[in-house]
Amino acid sequence: MSLHRVARFADVPEDRGLQVEIGERKIVLLHANGQLRAFQGECPHAGAPLADGALCNGRLICPWHKAAFRVEDGALCEPPALDSLKRYPLELRGDEVWVDDQPLPDGHTPPADDSRTFVIVGAGAAGTACAAALREKGFGGRIIMLDREADAGYDRTVLSKFVLAGEMSTQETPPLRDEEFYQSQRIERRQGEITALDASAKTLHLHDGQSLRYDAAVLATGGEPNPLQLPGADLPQVFVLRSKAQAEQIMRTARPEQRALIIGDSFIALECASALRQLGLDVTVSARHAIPFAAQFGTAVGKAIRALHEQHGVKFITDHEVREIIGDGKVEAVLLDNGLRVSADLVLAGVGVHPATEAFASLPREKDQSLRVDAGLRVCDGLWAIGDIATFPLSGQPQRIEHWRLAQQHARIAAANMLGADEHYLDVPFFWTWHFGRNYDYLGHASQWDEIEFRGEPEHPPFIGLFGHNGVVVAAVACEEERAMAMLAERMKQPLAMEEAWELIRG
Repeated sequence: MSLHRVARFADVPEDRGLQVEIGERKIVLLHANGQLRAFQGECPHAGAPLADGALCNGRLICPWHKAAFRVEDGALCEPPALDSLKRYPLELRGDEVWVDDQPLPDGHTPPADDSRTFVIVGAGAAGTACAAALREKGFGGRIIMLDREADAGYDRTVLSKFVLAGEMSTQETPPLRDEEFYQSQRIERRQGEITALDASAKTLHLHDGQSLRYDAAVLATGGEPNPLQLPGADLPQVFVLRSKAQAEQIMRTARPEQRALIIGDSFIALECASALRQLGLDVTVSARHAIPFAAQFGTAVGKAIRALHEQHGVKFITDHEVREIIGDGKVEAVLLDNGLRVSADLVLAGVGVHPATEAFASLPREKDQSLRVDAGLRVCDGLWAIGDIATFPLSGQPQRIEHWRLAQQHARIAAANMLGADEHYLDVPFFWTWHFGRNYDYLGHASQWDEIEFRGEPEHPPFIGLFGHNGVVVAAVACEEERAMAMLAERMKQPLAMEEAWELIRG
C-alpha cells in the first residue's frame, strides 16, 4: 500500500465530490453519511469529471449523461455507465486525508456453475448493457449475444454528433465493451439474423437454418430508420443513419461545398445538419415544423435551437414538403410540392424509426410493430423485450421511448428479472442532443404542461427550464447546467414541486 496525502477533511464538501490527483490519476473524494470514500474521478462511460456531479439520496450522479453510483461502494445504479467505480483505500490521519494510489481489486467473473443459456438478440446499447448486468448480478451460465452486425456493440450516439462532423472516424467510434471483456466474462458473440421465434418452445430460428434454444431471452433489436417513400429515393446519394456502415457511406460521399438536403426535423436529422454544416457542406433542412422540438422542449428552446442552426448557415424549408428526388444516376435536386426545385448533391432522411420486430411476427405486436411488455418488461414466460421495440407502462400509461439511456435502464431491469427479481421501471427518462458545440439535456417525458419557468435565456446558455403540471415538475431542459440536471435526475423520481425544484437548483 502506497498512501498519499491528498486533502484536508474540512476541504471535502458534503453536497458534491472533491477531485484530487495522485500523479496523473484522478480521484474523487465523497463525504456522505459521515463517511469519507475515494473513487475513480472520471465516469467509466465517457470520462466526465464526477466531482462536477451531484450527491443525492445516497448516489453520485454523473454530470454529463446521468449515470449513477452508490456512494457506499461505488456500485453502478444507473447507466449509461456499464461499470461500477473503482474504489481506493483511504485513511484519515487527524484532519489529513490519505489515499492509496492503487484501487481495490475488481469483482471476479461469476463461476460457470449454472446450466442455463440466456440469449440476447441485439448487441446495441440495450443488449450490451443486459449482458454486462447479468454477469454483474452473478449469473454464471451461458450468455449468447446475437446481432446482425459483425462488430461488437458501439456508441451510435457519436455518429450523428461527431463522425459526420469529421471530428471522429468511424474506426474511432467507441466500443461499448472491448474484446477482453467478452472473453473474460465468457460472453459469446455471434453474427446472425433471426428469421422466426417460437416462444412456447423457447427457440430462435436463424437465417442460416440453425436453431437456438434458450432458458431466457431478451429481444433488443432496436429501431430501423424509416425509409423515404418518394420517387428517386433509390438514388445512391440518398441516405439514412443508424450504423457505422451507413456513416461510412455518407462520409465517402460528403465533401465541403456540396449541397446536403436533410428531410425531417427529428433529433438525429438536426444533429446531422449540425455535423454536415461543420464539415463544410451547404445544408438545407426540409422540416415538418416551423419550430423544431417544440413538442419536447417547448417553443422558446425550439426557437433558440433553430436560431443557432441559422446562425451557422443552415437553411430551413418549413412551408412545403419534398415530393420527389431528381437525378439521372445521382442526386441533382429535390422537387417541392409547390414545384420549386432545390439543388442537392446528397439527401439524408431523418424521419423517424420503426421497431425492428419483423422476425417476431409470431408475437402479438402493437400498431407501430412494437412489443407490449408488462411492468417487468416481460413479453411472456422466459422472454423479455427492451429499448426501442418495447411499449411499456410509464406512470400507468403505455409508452415507447427511443432513448439511449432508457434502453440501458430497461436492460438492467430485464437482467434482474431474468434472475428472479421483480423490478419495474420507476426512473426518469433522460436524453441529450448536440448542436454546434452545445449539449441540451432533457429529463422527463411530458405530454402536457401548464407552466414553463426559466433561469437564464435559451438563446444564451447557460439556462435551465422547468415544465410544471399542477405545480409538479414533469420535465426539465437545460444547456450547460450539468450539476443541476444531475440532481434533478434523482429527485424527479418522486413528485417534486416546482418551488422545491428551484430551491434545489439555487442551492
